[in-house]
Amino acid sequence: MSCGFFFLFNSKLFAYNLKLLPLVVALFLFLLFIPHEVFSEPLNSNLLTHNSVDEPFSYPANWGGTGLMEIPSARIMREDSYRIGFSQIMPYRYYYGAITPLKGLEIDGRITEVSGVQGLADPAYGNYKDKALDFKYQFLSEGKYLPALAIGIMDPHGTRVYPSQYIVASKQIYPFDFTIGFGNGRFGKKPLISSTENARVEIITDTGDWIKDSQFFWGLQFAPSEKYALMFEHSPIKFQEQTFDPAQKKYFREPVSSEYNFGLRYKPTKWSEIGLSYQRGNRVGINLSTVFDIGKPLIPIYDPAYREKSSDTLNPVQKRIVSALCNLGFSNIGVVLDDNQLWIEAQNDKYFYATKAVGIILKVLVTINPENIDKIHVILKENEIPQVEFVAARRDLLDLYAEKMALGEFLSLSEFRTTPSQIHDITIEQKKLFRYGVRPSLETFLNDPSGFFRYRFGVDGWVSYHPWEGGTLVAGLATFPLNNITTTNEPLSIPVRTDIVEYKKKNLVLNRLMIDQLKRLTPTLYAKFSAGLLETQYAGLDAEAAMPVFNGRIFLGLSGSAVKKRDPGNPSRLIENGVKDIYTTAFFNTRLNMPETEMAIDIKAGRFLAGDNGVRFTVSKFINGVTVWAWYSSTDTSVFKDDFNRGYHDKGIGVSIPIRLFKGTDSRTFYNYSLSAWTRDTAQDIEHFSTLFNFMGRNTKIFLDKDGEKMY
Repeated sequence: MSCGFFFLFNSKLFAYNLKLLPLVVALFLFLLFIPHEVFSEPLNSNLLTHNSVDEPFSYPANWGGTGLMEIPSARIMREDSYRIGFSQIMPYRYYYGAITPLKGLEIDGRITEVSGVQGLADPAYGNYKDKALDFKYQFLSEGKYLPALAIGIMDPHGTRVYPSQYIVASKQIYPFDFTIGFGNGRFGKKPLISSTENARVEIITDTGDWIKDSQFFWGLQFAPSEKYALMFEHSPIKFQEQTFDPAQKKYFREPVSSEYNFGLRYKPTKWSEIGLSYQRGNRVGINLSTVFDIGKPLIPIYDPAYREKSSDTLNPVQKRIVSALCNLGFSNIGVVLDDNQLWIEAQNDKYFYATKAVGIILKVLVTINPENIDKIHVILKENEIPQVEFVAARRDLLDLYAEKMALGEFLSLSEFRTTPSQIHDITIEQKKLFRYGVRPSLETFLNDPSGFFRYRFGVDGWVSYHPWEGGTLVAGLATFPLNNITTTNEPLSIPVRTDIVEYKKKNLVLNRLMIDQLKRLTPTLYAKFSAGLLETQYAGLDAEAAMPVFNGRIFLGLSGSAVKKRDPGNPSRLIENGVKDIYTTAFFNTRLNMPETEMAIDIKAGRFLAGDNGVRFTVSKFINGVTVWAWYSSTDTSVFKDDFNRGYHDKGIGVSIPIRLFKGTDSRTFYNYSLSAWTRDTAQDIEHFSTLFNFMGRNTKIFLDKDGEKMY
């Protein structure tokens, strides 16, 4: 059937495409405003819930964004999901990823490789490769009569080899999905200006030229099943006119054989997608991708219920509670009975959410069921510093687990506090002075002249000793058995990071050897001081003070450091007589927490490592334990003498992934990965072992109330 499909639509009938286009547009506009009820019910009515999802038409286009083959659609992936994939339609190979951190917003990152076209003069670099970032926002969800409408911005910044801005509409008349769009640049009559340091969005800044340069594109999908779909599209791309495309001179001197593309998509599993296509009249394409929900454990997290040994039931209540909490992942435990009130202090060594840790302790109390107690106080500590107190009546707790009370009602009768109401002189048992951890470490160095993909992969381990309240001695060691990092670039005028490759070449690294002291000065004011080998590249002093205000809605802080550069050849020595002897920083820090959307905005203003003054903005999104973030900086780069740093705005993206998603059990360990330019020195700060903003984190009033449902 598919062979006949390809043959039929690739016949000479479509030599008259210009005559057919007005008819197709008219047909689309006619169908656009027909209600779904005119047609039969879909195979799965849930797929067409108005203003909800775009499935099953949310497959990736060649380049990774949701669409057909060459063209985008107004569809997006479901919220809080991500996609990773690879596709090939010669001469292009695409390596892509996409994420939907907010409702209606899809962000795509891609690397385009042009086969057979040398990237740089050095043959070791291989084929030409281009990095790009795309955005698509569905500003109108599909309704009964109206289509889904989206605006897209492709490759707005940097080399801009494949840029475009478009508006696109999609309308389901199940099992069909019709798409029509209008875009410039890659989809337009001529290529856009390339290689710009500042982002360019011609659809906004030069709307008249955008309309003049844009062309229509259109297509349809037919999905008789959730498992597979057929595609047909008209692609307006004038490959022979895309003179900034490195593939043009070698492969596209003449127009392509056909502007019509055909494809078949198949979902063998819920998380995998396969696409086969016949494009440009003479090319076969393949598209492989996976899609997952962000923060959904690959292995379900299992918390085994605590079963008390029969011999333990003969012990006093305090000892029974200590034994239970120790077995469940707590340490530094203290229990005291005072005037019909039970006080429990413990350090949470295992559970990602503080509210989950509180819930585990409450389950233990229900199991043991101590008598003659009216009220329960649970205090969670971090390095002997109290962070969270939960207060509840014993009667309410028993009613909750007897299902006589809903969780919301129980929480309304209980209370989370961020400052303990009373400090007891409690004997601490199961004290843990040493802690350690190991996690995987992957660092990538992309687009170096010596080779596009440089990386090192290994494990990062650390040991900490906690001799007194708030005090930590830390030693961190990393090993990278897989390491091919090198560069032909030279350090720039003030090399605070452009010489980092000399440190990254090492397969065995002493990351840090330092002392870290945290102190709670007042109920809401914290201070922190660190000294020693602070990170891979710098050693010295680092200090910070911070406090939450408005119940944690805003964090305010001051920080600064004075450091010297470490010798990459000898981890115990410091470099003397460098470009700078001592590097200093000083910042005013602010964080705006928005728990309603699980987002935060950080502003760091002040003096950065190289001496450039300015500001760095970071926007982060918390999704089921996973945090994704992006940053952008603007500093006075006149301190630099080189042209690479002058006028440059440091920027990048990152993700923090809890290890609990892969373990099947709860854990507080997480893995960080970020992607930014190593070849610039603007807006750089040292790497901090910990920060007060993260220490306060979700243990503030607005987050504790929000996370309360995770207790039960």
